[in-house]
Amino acid sequence: MSEAGQPWLHNLVTVLSAPTMVLSEQGGQVRQSGAQGAIHAHSRVLSQAILEFDGAEAAPISSGLVSSGTAMFASIPRQSATDAADPSVWVTRTRTVRPGFLQEVVRMSGGPRAHGKTRVTLRVAADLAVLTDIKAGRTGTLVPITVTSTGLEWGTDGLLVRLSAPGAVATADPAGQAVLSWDVELGSQSDQEIAWHLTVQDETALVLAAPATAAGWTRLPRVLAGHDGSGPDQPMRVQADSPDFRLPRMLARSIEDADALRMVTKRAPAEVFLAAGTPWYLTLFGRDSIWAARMMLPFGWELARGTLRALAAFQGRHVDLFTGEAPGKIPHELRPSRRPVDIRALPPLYYGTIDATPLWICLLHDAWRWGMPADDVRALLSPMKDALAWMRDHGDADDDGLLEYRDHSGRGLANQGWKDSHDSIRFADGSIAAAPVTLCEVQGYAHQAAVAGADLLDAFGEPGAAQWRAWAARLADTFRSSFWVTDAGVPYPALALDGAKRKVDALTSNIGHLLGTGLLTAEEEGRVAERLGRPDMSSGFGLRTMSAASGGYSPLSYHCGSVWTHDTAIVILGLVRSGHPAVAAELAGGLLEAAAAFDWRLPELFSGHSRDQIPWPSPYPPSCRPQAWATAAAGALVQAMLGLDVDVPAGMVRMSPGCLQAPLPRAPLRVDGLVAGLETFSAGVDADGTGYISGLSLALADQPGGQSFGAA
Repeated sequence: MSEAGQPWLHNLVTVLSAPTMVLSEQGGQVRQSGAQGAIHAHSRVLSQAILEFDGAEAAPISSGLVSSGTAMFASIPRQSATDAADPSVWVTRTRTVRPGFLQEVVRMSGGPRAHGKTRVTLRVAADLAVLTDIKAGRTGTLVPITVTSTGLEWGTDGLLVRLSAPGAVATADPAGQAVLSWDVELGSQSDQEIAWHLTVQDETALVLAAPATAAGWTRLPRVLAGHDGSGPDQPMRVQADSPDFRLPRMLARSIEDADALRMVTKRAPAEVFLAAGTPWYLTLFGRDSIWAARMMLPFGWELARGTLRALAAFQGRHVDLFTGEAPGKIPHELRPSRRPVDIRALPPLYYGTIDATPLWICLLHDAWRWGMPADDVRALLSPMKDALAWMRDHGDADDDGLLEYRDHSGRGLANQGWKDSHDSIRFADGSIAAAPVTLCEVQGYAHQAAVAGADLLDAFGEPGAAQWRAWAARLADTFRSSFWVTDAGVPYPALALDGAKRKVDALTSNIGHLLGTGLLTAEEEGRVAERLGRPDMSSGFGLRTMSAASGGYSPLSYHCGSVWTHDTAIVILGLVRSGHPAVAAELAGGLLEAAAAFDWRLPELFSGHSRDQIPWPSPYPPSCRPQAWATAAAGALVQAMLGLDVDVPAGMVRMSPGCLQAPLPRAPLRVDGLVAGLETFSAGVDADGTGYISGLSLALADQPGGQSFGAA
């Protein structure tokens, strides 16, 4: 098994229908290189699929996504143009992915000079490498392939792959290479077509495709799939009646990609969540799946409910220093294992996250406000109480009133916030902070979670709310006295406290996550907003993760200067909610411009170079795409641009039209298919800046205390 470093992804075409995906070259060829291949759940089931015509590869001329699960590649066999500039034959290769299924249809079309027989071959191989090895740049040994009456077959314990190729002659050699061959007669007046398909049976997978009968979480996928008729069914769409079509295009791609990322676990097979991202994180992730569900709440609370339940099924029950488990703790990630535990890999069920537990509580509260039924909320109050207790009893290990983390296993993540790379927590001079680390944004999450938990306890007649409000108030006081630093006369919160409780004074995007959590005063939020709007933080295409003036800054660092899509979106929402629309507008405009540059499929992260360095957003080559919380950023932009504030239990939907004067100034904007409780509604802004809400009834009969809805 060889190693070559983490593969780059930015030039690959990804087609996806979780848990199955295919990554290929722009021309459609799948080579035994890097991350290329057909991957199902945790295994690369096909590592080579090279198409040739008379022994030579065709020249690629164009390619693109038809949908999240379908791509088309156009090419020209060069030998068809030997006697003239005009090719006599052109080829389209259409690749479609569904869960456990891959199909390719190859169509050959001829011009007036097309004639004769062509030998079409497909060269295939498989190494069955697991994702952890592929990500590390390790390539596996090719497995034997058996010729069957319908095509080819290969596999290992619990994993069986079959390739069917009607009309093809199949051969295989002991080295693991196989060839499928078709003889095709070309003519000028008719197209010729061949096809092959691959099916996968994987008994080892812990995460599965969301069943077709599962409750939808957006109107668009439910309408396309033909849902069961329950709940609202108004199609989700965005209309911008102006030259600016960026938000509609971005949201359309995001909805498709999010639908393609829907999965369930074997432990909770009815609970749909969004897998964190392709190709490395096609599984249940605590913070990633939670943030994705939070940002997508305007399009339905079903995804939030599924995510909450799926994670609660794995909530910690006892203390385990090896996995990071503790009572009440929400897990970080779930991974299957087809072989003995790899000392280089994390445990299959890993709890090394400081923020997933408070974020889970925040999602439950947000879903309640957006109208998740009271019985569903009530059923999750017990795990919520356990999560609250974890913050107090285990999240605050040194009893200083703040949440901190440390890896006790010796093989887990050194950093356990969302910036979880080993070098992400740095001082302004670039030096790395020592554990245990107390992150600033986690204190905001914990404060918001404690207050949200108290609100839910009160709303459902449960005791204990006062103690959690008091706990949150103490946390806020401790934060205020411990975190603030000053740079060039401007105060801002430090990134973290290190193991010696020193302030880790690098200026980072983390402080933007504090906005709207209730941890800061209005004056403090103003200081944060002002500092984030400066050019050292705003690249022009989004928010840098670290100030360009910091000693550890690099525009192509994973967490120390790059731009993360979800990070920018979270901060945009916080800026709007805390009353700072100008900075939010600048960041939103940059993010929309980046979406256009990335063909509407925003990546996990991209370069933090400024516009004067590179006048367009540049890829971070290993970045996942699509990725759940990057995809869900479109939902955050919809909320921010409309200024939506929804509280179904209180019978209220408010909007603040024009809260962002850019990036759509005075442009008519309408969003259909928004969801509050069991009703869909539309919200928009007219050309003169007047906002409106339509389609909501004056009362919700199934919501106790529900009154009227209106726009403010």
